[in-house]
Amino acid sequence: MNIYDLSINQLRRATAIKEQIERLTKELRSIFGAPTNSRPAPKKNQTMSASTKKKIAAAQKVRWANLRRAKATRSVKPAAKAKKKRMTPAARAKLSAKLKAYWAAKKAGNK
Repeated sequence: MNIYDLSINQLRRATAIKEQIERLTKELRSIFGAPTNSRPAPKKNQTMSASTKKKIAAAQKVRWANLRRAKATRSVKPAAKAKKKRMTPAARAKLSAKLKAYWAAKKAGNK
């Protein structure tokens, strides 16, 4: 059943019953000696002291400064490009001849 489908009188009756249940539960807990509040105490948020915040901020500033310094030195002097290995004309001719012979044999084998 949807809560929006209830009439005002039904909602009032439901809240009255719920309050009665809570009151009886509280009374039952007091009889057994249990704490009356069923919810745990809210935890207190831990906060940092001002000196700790300053230390963290100083350390972070040093990290950023080192990063900027590293970027500045890197951008001034680009890395040397590795030399490409080039084939000599003789090696290229030798390879070409081998491949031509390979493909000629391959074509002859298929026919």
